[in-house]
Amino acid sequence: MTTGTARIEAALATAQAVMTERYPDADFAFVAGSIIRGQGTAHSDIDLVVVYGRIDRARRESFRSGGFPVEAFVHDPATLRWFMDQDVTRGRPSIVTMIADGRLVGPVTAGAEALRSEALGLLAQGPPPLAAERRDALRYEITDLIDDLRDRRTPQELLAIGAALHQRLADLMLLGRGHWTGSGKWIPRLLAALDESLSQGFDEAFRRLLAEGRADLLIALAGAELGRHGGPLFEGDRREAPVDARRSSD
Repeated sequence: MTTGTARIEAALATAQAVMTERYPDADFAFVAGSIIRGQGTAHSDIDLVVVYGRIDRARRESFRSGGFPVEAFVHDPATLRWFMDQDVTRGRPSIVTMIADGRLVGPVTAGAEALRSEALGLLAQGPPPLAAERRDALRYEITDLIDDLRDRRTPQELLAIGAALHQRLADLMLLGRGHWTGSGKWIPRLLAALDESLSQGFDEAFRRLLAEGRADLLIALAGAELGRHGGPLFEGDRREAPVDARRSSD
């Protein structure tokens, strides 16, 4: 048994023990995360989607068990499907992927298989087209950030601007091409899966910004991406507050 396989088995055994000790009345769970995919590191956690027949409200719990950090997402089928819908709406399939890729702990029921089938179908279908409102919000924010990069900045300011731009530019690149987006470590993975050349350009532009203080590559990359979606946006941008966004002085 390889070390990787041993760690997967240990994670599955821990998940089963957690189900017995903490969630004895749950119907089943999906065990997911980088450890289960065979890509775990020393600090990787176990993602555990726990499914009851019915609960009052969904919740997330974080704890340690069996030497692993565990993040448990506690649901019933109705709350789980609501969160799956939220994943689709935002174009970031966090819990959908856990269900699609996770290992089942507990009885293999028709309900478990139905949830997995739905999750696999959603992933295959891809995100909805990037809505004009969200696209234009990204255009405006990216335009504002790259304009900030055109001026002389301290290293600290470059770091802050780059951090703000990283997620927004990745969202426009991925969602704007009809692909799921992600956050954190998922961004380089998703970009590489989409287009290796695009991923390398993205990585180099941000590396040059942070390591050398060079903003030209990132400005050019962001400008080219904005060009795919109507160009930079500032003049004419308008966003209205909710009608109830007011508080009386009383």
